[in-house]
Amino acid sequence: MIEQLFGSKTRVKLLQLFYSNPNRSFYVREITRKIDEQINSVRRELANLLSIGIISSETNNNRLYYEVNQKYDYYEPLFQIFSDTTAKPGKQAVSTAAADNTIVSIGNVELAIYTGHFTRDDSAGVDILIVGDINPTQLNKYIGDVEKHEGMDMRYTVLSLSEFLYRKEVNDRFVSLVLASKKQVLVDKHNLVNKP
Repeated sequence: MIEQLFGSKTRVKLLQLFYSNPNRSFYVREITRKIDEQINSVRRELANLLSIGIISSETNNNRLYYEVNQKYDYYEPLFQIFSDTTAKPGKQAVSTAAADNTIVSIGNVELAIYTGHFTRDDSAGVDILIVGDINPTQLNKYIGDVEKHEGMDMRYTVLSLSEFLYRKEVNDRFVSLVLASKKQVLVDKHNLVNKP
């Protein structure tokens, strides 16, 4: 039904991808793999969304990246319709699709953040931060799967909850940089990202 309302199955899939990953940029081939649609229809819909202002684009390393425009006038209502997240727009989105995914199977994950490669913001110096009581074997499998999917080695850090809280309290440089960077929060059980 929503395809009929918005006129295109590809457009709906694109909106779901962008609004479920509000701080992540994607290039065309990556988008076609993620939504499983033909490249020509993806390019056509990207051009439509770009001309309306729903998404923005930027060239980096000879690749054109697209991401949702969070300053778009109707960002909040579209976010409510298309995101699979638990947060309100303007707050840090927590992806329920990702939380339901394999990351929760690696242990008691209190906080999981994608940054760096995923958001094209290297200020944090890491791609994945995981906080909690983590099973090393499951972690290695998870990181291996992510590396295979992304086609590159991931920089990741695992901290216990007590270590994360201590480092946040003493304004540890690493934790401060991660929290200040552009990020996509996958899991945040105790609102650790927004808590002072």
